[in-house]
Amino acid sequence: MRRSETPRSRSAHRRRWRSRTGFSWALAVAVLSGCVSGEKVAGEASEVDLSIMTFNIEYGGDRVDFGQVVKAIEVAGADVVGVQEAWGHIPRLAGELGWEYADSRMQVVSRYPLIDPGGADGKYLFVELLPGRVVALGNVHLPSEPYGPSEVRDGASPDKVLELERRVRVPAIAEPLAALSILAASGIPSFLTGDLNSPSAEDWSATAVGLRPHVRYELDWPVSRAVEKAGFRDSYRALHPDVLAEPGLTWPAGRRRVVGWNPGPDETQERIDFVFAAGDATAVASRIVGEAGAPEVALSVEPWPTDHRGVVSTFCVRPAKAPVFVAVEKRAVTVGEALQVAFGAPGSEGVYIAMREVDPEIAGSVVAERSSRVDGREHGTLLMRTDALPAGAYEVVLMGVGKRELARADVWLFLPGASPEVRLDRKQTLPGEALEVEWSRAPGNRWDWVGVYAADTDPQGDAPLLWRYTGATIVGSTILDGTAEGGGWPLPAGEYSVSLFVDDGYEQIASTPLTVSD
Repeated sequence: MRRSETPRSRSAHRRRWRSRTGFSWALAVAVLSGCVSGEKVAGEASEVDLSIMTFNIEYGGDRVDFGQVVKAIEVAGADVVGVQEAWGHIPRLAGELGWEYADSRMQVVSRYPLIDPGGADGKYLFVELLPGRVVALGNVHLPSEPYGPSEVRDGASPDKVLELERRVRVPAIAEPLAALSILAASGIPSFLTGDLNSPSAEDWSATAVGLRPHVRYELDWPVSRAVEKAGFRDSYRALHPDVLAEPGLTWPAGRRRVVGWNPGPDETQERIDFVFAAGDATAVASRIVGEAGAPEVALSVEPWPTDHRGVVSTFCVRPAKAPVFVAVEKRAVTVGEALQVAFGAPGSEGVYIAMREVDPEIAGSVVAERSSRVDGREHGTLLMRTDALPAGAYEVVLMGVGKRELARADVWLFLPGASPEVRLDRKQTLPGEALEVEWSRAPGNRWDWVGVYAADTDPQGDAPLLWRYTGATIVGSTILDGTAEGGGWPLPAGEYSVSLFVDDGYEQIASTPLTVSD
């Protein structure tokens, strides 16, 4: 989907580890390559066969047939899927796949337990492949407009396109990439899935000029170079190095026409969907999943449900021992609801977990505390009671011997019946005056957003005048002014609504009116 059209739990820690029935292509590839799940190597963690997929499902996956999205993942044999454009459908997708693990904040579904550790802040998750053994996963969807390959097609110079990429897309990947590269450097195998909306520099080498009509010159696309510089390997290109013979194009895919955007005949065919790996993870297979009969599509379902093809890569990976962490299953909890907490700890008898009410306006403040011992375990889960606690901001803290803080995670408690809310610092303003927007009880997904619409327009069919992401926060605020996305600044005199939307889609869950007066 083009950006001009859209702004954009962990369950039980222990489970019966994955058992598959029927044929698994990923497992067959892994066995042939010598990577056999469950095999101990010199007393270290087992090597595990792990298939990771990136999949932009477009418009939430239901413009063609949501069931075909599910079938595409099943056909791919994926274990973990980084989804883009989920539009709040991550729980539904996991449910229809029959998978236990999903994280709406990061748009990830998984056969394996997912851990959202405190401090990750929507940049990455841990995937627990064996008890206490993890890999890290980031999932991104970079801005699509202005789109670099289209700029090349329309006559832009290399310098102009490079400036565009460095201004629009490189900053959008900087934080998750930096966080993942630190984890990889610490010895944790790390993966990055995503729709980069930017090609690979490897695909635009001098030998590739003229391969497609819009590939007019060699170009060192900076997003892919930034990922490589951070230590990540492009799994598809590592196994399919001949760019001329196997370009691996993923967008646009051939799906039936839908309500909304449809690709035209002059659209620029590109490979913009990727699975990257860093650390102790060796790619043994990488395949394109898409519409039947398309070049290089190895796995298909019909009808194909989205404008993107998926990429599924299989790795032999040796998961690392989980670092010290604490994680909450849900970051927004109703008072009286038990809060599930996962932890990785040194295993000392003196370690415990504290749940503290804090004053978000005063750094380091602690209003009240409730604690629970971890009984010397190095990793596991426990339930913390929230009954009789006041609503408000809390932190769950892993405490070591001598009350030394080892890790923390934030959580909000709300009264029963609390619903999402949007507030403005004032209901009436003048043209050109900045707006402060606050929200509460937001879902906390990375791509939740607030937007401004004229009162007589429909968010389902019209673009927002101004918008920003909420930064994956449950409670937060932002300023809407000339730096906001959307290009509608300054707002002329008139009546408007300021609304909170879910997960890069147009599900409006809270709204408040705004008047701009002359």
